[in-house]
Amino acid sequence: MRVFFGMGLALALAGAAPASAATVALQGELSGLGFLMGDWGGQGQVADTGGTSSGRSSFTPEVGGTVLLRRDHTDLLDAVGKSQGGFDQLMWIYSERGAVRADYADGQHIIHYDRATVSPGRAVTFFSVAQAGAPTFRLAYTLAGPDVLRVSFGMAAPGQSDFHDIAQGELRRAAH
Repeated sequence: MRVFFGMGLALALAGAAPASAATVALQGELSGLGFLMGDWGGQGQVADTGGTSSGRSSFTPEVGGTVLLRRDHTDLLDAVGKSQGGFDQLMWIYSERGAVRADYADGQHIIHYDRATVSPGRAVTFFSVAQAGAPTFRLAYTLAGPDVLRVSFGMAAPGQSDFHDIAQGELRRAAH
């Protein structure tokens, strides 16, 4: 479960948004997630290794604002600062049957987030699909200032409801 836990946070993202993406408004239930849009960079702590992470994230409206696409690139360091490699991630956030949902992939893992709680313009927390014998995941973004986004990625053991943080960090909006 290597890097997966290290950066389920989205502390990294490769790729720039198309020039027209900034003019596309998010639609329906996604409209409260506009605070995520843009390019971000930051650092985080990885609880399971004692190491750190750094990276870039980008959130862009796609498909006429019906999807919010997150692209990340994350680099991991161990507890003494030695590189442990890096990885890319994608997460597509969408509305289905009146609920905000998301799907995440990093090349080794896929997480289906079947529900989210949204505080429009301020925060969103995603919860993965509960499956027998498998852990459940929580991914939260909270706007801590006009250009500061706090990120937390947690896991609950199979059959449990208490989440413990696996990784957390802070992103800063890139200046344009």
